[in-house]
Amino acid sequence: MKDRSHCHAALLADRGALRVAGPEAAKFLQGLITNDMDKARDGAAIHAGLLTPQGKILFDFFVVPAEGGFLLDAAKDKAAELTKRLGFYRLRADVAIKEEPALTVAVAWGGPPQVPVGAISFADPRLAELGSRLLLPAPASLAELGCETASEDDYHALRIKLGLPEGGRDFTFGDAFPHEALFDQLHGVDFRKGCFVGQEVVSRMEHRGTARKRVVPVEGDGRLPLPGTSIEADNFAIGTLGSVSGAHGLALIRLDRALEALAAGGQLRAGDVTLALRRPPWARFLATSQSA
Repeated sequence: MKDRSHCHAALLADRGALRVAGPEAAKFLQGLITNDMDKARDGAAIHAGLLTPQGKILFDFFVVPAEGGFLLDAAKDKAAELTKRLGFYRLRADVAIKEEPALTVAVAWGGPPQVPVGAISFADPRLAELGSRLLLPAPASLAELGCETASEDDYHALRIKLGLPEGGRDFTFGDAFPHEALFDQLHGVDFRKGCFVGQEVVSRMEHRGTARKRVVPVEGDGRLPLPGTSIEADNFAIGTLGSVSGAHGLALIRLDRALEALAAGGQLRAGDVTLALRRPPWARFLATSQSA
């Protein structure tokens, strides 16, 4: 029997798939999304967003090449809305856009999974440590992947530990800029690709360095309270707690105010828990490693 300890795999029930197919599919998406469609080829996927004209994230998703076009791995509860929004932009483009309810999203990390017949596997383009994502045809079975079965909570604990935000959990769709959601740090936006919806605002933030809020890892001196809890510095609200796993979590914080408070000897708190900020090794923005 194969040793399955090299990898762990979990089904993500809150994710779904859309198909964008047709001879103009790549050109169509290239003019809309934050990343460069030229990178989505030869089985490689990209992580990207579709923004408002004001530069805020309406949807985030993975784009992977598939027969006749591309598949989008997106939040399941946003799939119908994303399909409708893409249809709004379709105009005369020769593309077809539809949901693919027969596909199930899974993740595998710690080692390469076996890829079942009919499935599509791609490396998570944000960070290698997150392993692979898979689109499995129904009925989906983790046993086919040759990995130890894990839960969604196990996957999110890994994601939190690595410091990677997820839309709808760590930032609110329609309210966060790509820099706040770390698109600029995790290969979710290409500043050289040319125009996309909201591009002018996002490029201005990049060149002027005006991103004051960021999703950052936090660690408490005890178990963290529920997501949505206000984070305060010297009794002033500076952010909101997002995903939580025990004493570890992610939070969208006014980083400048947090660092000012810590430099002055203050503390960050979420409810009754004292917080420390943790800087992921891949991050290119300033945080602090002060202990909780």
